[in-house]
Amino acid sequence: MKGPSLSFRASGGCESRSFVLSLIARPSRLIRQEPLMGIAIPDTSTGRMSGAEFRTFQAHRPDHERWELLAGVPMMMTPPTIVHNWIATNLANLLNTSLARHDSYRIALQRTGIELGSGDYRPEPDVVVIDADFAAGQRFVTRAYLLAEIVSESDDVTVSGMPDSWIEVKRQIYLAHAPCEAVLIVQQNRIEARLDIKTGNGWDSMILGGIEAELRLPQFGLGCRLGDLYDGTPLRPRARRT
Repeated sequence: MKGPSLSFRASGGCESRSFVLSLIARPSRLIRQEPLMGIAIPDTSTGRMSGAEFRTFQAHRPDHERWELLAGVPMMMTPPTIVHNWIATNLANLLNTSLARHDSYRIALQRTGIELGSGDYRPEPDVVVIDADFAAGQRFVTRAYLLAEIVSESDDVTVSGMPDSWIEVKRQIYLAHAPCEAVLIVQQNRIEARLDIKTGNGWDSMILGGIEAELRLPQFGLGCRLGDLYDGTPLRPRARRT
């Protein structure tokens, strides 16, 4: 059954973007709380999809469509900006160059499906580092060692029943993924990133800002300037040939 069209509004009150949401009617069931890195993620309620139902739904959608499951509601993402895609491409290229020297059994990919065991939330990271051993036709993995997001306008959507934006909920989900060693949240409208690195005592979190800020991901053999992620974008344009 075709679901209604709904509009989400950013926490600031201005409409950020409209998304077409497909809702599948389901019997009512109790809402339970699943603790996740210090926050409570509400489980599905009436008319919401489970994670398994979302994957079944997603399997019948065209490959070019990009969907995420937000609190049991499938959300079709609008195409990202060119800047967004280029930053993700730069990051994946830098990681793969470093991994080829540091750990050839891992690779960096964009928009890979991943099962994080996150209830009725199914985010799709922009860049992930996964094992290089994968099967023909494989779409999803269950282990990711780095999870990165390039922040879009849609990430500022406030999740129903929670105080946090969608990007912060995704970050918490990524931090809770046991194999994850690093989470990187990159802004596309300014040269800034939030980096979480797993240590023996938990997670170290830092904010990096400016072209010369050092981005170090020793688990993946990567050391570069933060500005390298923005190379070729309007924030750090390449010199034109004369």
